[in-house]
Amino acid sequence: MGVVNDNSCSWVNDLNPRTNIQILSSDLSCEWLIVGAGYTGLSAARKLGQLYPNQKILLVDAQLAGEGASSRNSGYLVDTTLNDGFTSNKELENYKKKADIYKLGIEAVKKFIKEYQVDCDWNECGKNFASSKKEDHKILENFSKTLSKLGFEHNILFDKDLAKRLGTNFYNIALHTKGGILLHPGKLARAMIDTLPENVNLYENSSLLDWKKINDIINCNFKNGSIKTKKIIFATNGYLKLLGIKKNYNFSITLAASMTRNLTDSEFKSIGEPKEWGVLPVRPMGATIRLTKDRRILIRNTAEVYNPYHMSQSELYKRSLKQKIGIKKRFPQLPDNIIQSSWSGVVSRSRNSSQIFEKINENIFVAGCYNGSGIGVGTLFGEQIAIKASNENSEEIKTIEARNKPTWLPPDPFLSFGLKTRLIYERIRARSEI
Repeated sequence: MGVVNDNSCSWVNDLNPRTNIQILSSDLSCEWLIVGAGYTGLSAARKLGQLYPNQKILLVDAQLAGEGASSRNSGYLVDTTLNDGFTSNKELENYKKKADIYKLGIEAVKKFIKEYQVDCDWNECGKNFASSKKEDHKILENFSKTLSKLGFEHNILFDKDLAKRLGTNFYNIALHTKGGILLHPGKLARAMIDTLPENVNLYENSSLLDWKKINDIINCNFKNGSIKTKKIIFATNGYLKLLGIKKNYNFSITLAASMTRNLTDSEFKSIGEPKEWGVLPVRPMGATIRLTKDRRILIRNTAEVYNPYHMSQSELYKRSLKQKIGIKKRFPQLPDNIIQSSWSGVVSRSRNSSQIFEKINENIFVAGCYNGSGIGVGTLFGEQIAIKASNENSEEIKTIEARNKPTWLPPDPFLSFGLKTRLIYERIRARSEI
């Protein structure tokens, strides 16, 4: 599995470059191996290091740690995700199970940043599900009823109030939930790297080529070395399928985003000097957009079935043109050349928007497939899969395992054809929201 590092992501570029990079270049053995050093893998390694201070724990990633999806997302720590309104108690119960996991995810991240005094631009300002289409009022009304039944504090905003809050007249209606949190995903991921226990050895830019279990040992071959381990945790999220893990239960979608430079004082004044905010689309293929605390605008408005390893600069440029249009539609008074960087990332999804968390064989465990909610859920699942792999239990694990499990997906080419068709359909439905 080859993954290319790049310097195109603003969140990563905000950080000081790391110098203590180790590449696997020999044959090693250990008690624990974690594959994937994003939120999940870093959290699993941290927990295992605390549980087993005298055991050897190896954490390996195909690229630089924390610089995959963990640093390339839009920085939403979600408490709720949008649905069109439920019609049965069973559906409502399933949604509550999902929301319970989101709540535990928020608590896990909160605990981490408090314990290690992490500055990740944490802002409990909530989030907005917004649309420019007045006919989407019905969707948000139904969603409001669901949230009310479950006790989530929220309110619906219209026209003038919304324009004042966001600094744009583009949107006509929004539902604001108060439990959502905005943060800097790169700073959070970096903090998880910096606080790894001493008995965790991190190897980066080290691609796993293949793995096989022989008796009680899992043999893993990498580009320049190998690792024999007693237990393994797979935490590669969007790359699980490529490693043959739960390959009929998850798939990858490639997203592209752009971020502007910091707005000048006059530019910021021209949009009304709003406080930091985040908007998620009512329609699935609409734009996700943020105004950051340091006056930058982030926009993500493309999603596609694409080679998940790397998107070239020329391909990114094509997508940045769509993002330039999206910014211009919302903020026509801002300059045309305001985008500073564009990047791509991979999100792992399942058919029924459920996550993967399980023991798949003796001494082999996996956590991933977060359906776009990986900051909180990935942190939670990493900690808890470490506990599960230790043959222990917790109240959090009970909550996680009460969720619906991911449902089966057809193999390619049927899956790819179905995904591409659905994405085209959703793109047409949301064309005014891009």
